[in-house]
Amino acid sequence: MTTRHHDTTAADVHLLSRPEGRIAYTDQGSGPLVVATPGMGDLRSTYRELTDPLLAAGYRVVVADLRGHGDSDTSFTTHGDVATGQDLLALVEHLGGPAVLVGNSMGAAAAAWAAAERPDLVAGLVLLAPLLREPSTSSTARALYHLLCRVAFARPWGAAFWARYYRSLHRGTQPAGLGEHADAIRANLREPGRLRSFRTLALQLDHSVVEPRLTAVTAPSLAFVGALDPDFRDPAAELEWIADTLGATPVLLPEVGHYPQLQRPDVVVPATTEFLAGLPRTTDRWTVTPRG
Repeated sequence: MTTRHHDTTAADVHLLSRPEGRIAYTDQGSGPLVVATPGMGDLRSTYRELTDPLLAAGYRVVVADLRGHGDSDTSFTTHGDVATGQDLLALVEHLGGPAVLVGNSMGAAAAAWAAAERPDLVAGLVLLAPLLREPSTSSTARALYHLLCRVAFARPWGAAFWARYYRSLHRGTQPAGLGEHADAIRANLREPGRLRSFRTLALQLDHSVVEPRLTAVTAPSLAFVGALDPDFRDPAAELEWIADTLGATPVLLPEVGHYPQLQRPDVVVPATTEFLAGLPRTTDRWTVTPRG
């Protein structure tokens, strides 16, 4: 397999065949399996601060691109939380799970959906700024949002618009390399078909499909929310709801927006490695023991 510029390491890119196209992923290390996926409009390199510490701690770390993003194919017509959750489950089965799933934003929603769908394949969840329910909005507001997506994510300005907006979501602490990462996102969206795929995802995305499934999640979970996250009306209250609903261990991060893994790796990395160390396992495989 070839190495593409969307990686943060020299790992080769692998491709998982799905009904409408192929999902790109990197696969490094050995040990219990950890599978991570980014949020909307992001790249695998969003996990650049987390990957090496997990490899050093003895885990097999796989990071997958969303449909139409990074190095994944742009041939998909169906996008969103359920489609991404199905891709994650197919990948875990292909790799010989179970796995701990790590997700940011809509990637976290997809991971939670997957955990409800196949508890036997998901040993744990690490949720970063998880969008697990649809915000209460009027039909007018929803229509305006769709109009904005169609206009903002059109050529020729769509890639630059998202890159600027993406940077604005890092409220508070500014991560190292944010400018370079945003530039890589913009360059990726300028590749043929990617802006169209991103726009389709934005129009199809609906987190209401995830909320009703959360009571079926039995995997232990760890949830990070930034106190300045603009995607939540009240980030602290949202984290409390997530903790109550999933039985998750909550971590509220001051001076952090929507990307805890980049903005506060000094907190996210040790908390994640501690969480993983506490999960049941054999030498190289998780032991799935759902909570009652």
